[in-house]
Amino acid sequence: MERFLKLNTFYKIAMCFGLIFSILALGCRVADMLAPGGADKVYSAYGSRGNEVEAIQRVLSERGLFKEEITGYFGEVTQEAVKAFQRQQGLPVTGVADETTLKRLGITIGEIPPATQANINLLARIISAEGRGEPYVGQVAIGAVIMNRIEHPSFPDTLAGIIYENGAFTALVDGQFNEPVAESAYAAARDALSGWDPTGGCIYYYNPHKTDNEFMESRPVQIVIGDHYFCT
Repeated sequence: MERFLKLNTFYKIAMCFGLIFSILALGCRVADMLAPGGADKVYSAYGSRGNEVEAIQRVLSERGLFKEEITGYFGEVTQEAVKAFQRQQGLPVTGVADETTLKRLGITIGEIPPATQANINLLARIISAEGRGEPYVGQVAIGAVIMNRIEHPSFPDTLAGIIYENGAFTALVDGQFNEPVAESAYAAARDALSGWDPTGGCIYYYNPHKTDNEFMESRPVQIVIGDHYFCT
């Protein structure tokens, strides 16, 4: 009987240690996912909010998977839309917009996005709306400013996040964003996505004849192209 009690006690202790090691192992796996350089860094999940979530919602909306108002909040509807996209793509259905899912959506965080047709079309639309009538190099320069913002810590770090940022571009407010896209804007978008930057790193631009914004007018002008002043 005494031997049985000792074995039973040993068994319980072993089970406790086994449970502890399992919890630690799970914690390590989660830490690996969240840490920089981890297997698949998590960016947006249920409860997240911000420009990246807004970009996710817009892309999913374009694919017909998200049919609610664009809010920038990652709630249940967004989670289900992400799951639906993951099923379509043959990815693990987690409802988390991890690095792999974002890449499949064409959303690259903090890096110059690839020149996919979707990215070319989106960038061309804002270039055309903001730079219609500008010389070709001026259209490329507008695209370059957007690329520079993606890599700048003060701005959203996705193409959609930059373009749809509240108040960033008047063309989204006055309706020009929805006008037909000039053919030259597609070529300008490709050049900007390929790395051509006529501005030398500028992150702002404005037309001095069309703005009285004190902040913009206070920025150091680096180059003038067409009707636009490009600033750092």
